[in-house]
Amino acid sequence: MAARLLAKDRPGHTLQPTALIHELYLRLAVSQTPDWGGRTHFFAVAAATLRRVLIDHARAHRTRKRGSGEAPVPLELAEAGTPCSYDDLLAIDEALELLEQADPRAARVTELRFFGGLEEKEIAQELGIAEITVKRDWKFARAWLAAHLGNE
Repeated sequence: MAARLLAKDRPGHTLQPTALIHELYLRLAVSQTPDWGGRTHFFAVAAATLRRVLIDHARAHRTRKRGSGEAPVPLELAEAGTPCSYDDLLAIDEALELLEQADPRAARVTELRFFGGLEEKEIAQELGIAEITVKRDWKFARAWLAAHLGNE
């Protein structure tokens, strides 16, 4: 999961999958997480935590290399495997925070899908909703994010 998530990031990423998993473990070990409700619940919590780790890493990197001259990479949320820069990752995070205000469930579906790599069936199980609802939320979220990220 970590390798797949980092493969989405820009080439030459300074964070390795093993380091990402170590950071995830450290954050989960100190959190007050309740008993796991199963595999899907664990991956949902892990997805949210991985998102925070990557955002923290991107912010730290951006402060060290502000204006590094990297060319922006077009963001294609429909294909989550597209590489993205630190700035793109931060833009996605900011847009997800806005989406959460507009439609919290669609934001959660996006987080589980984009950062957690969960399939629609697993997301439906985690959120306790129908799979068709997950598909609709994902479709809405992609369109909403494309509209909000289109001018960046």
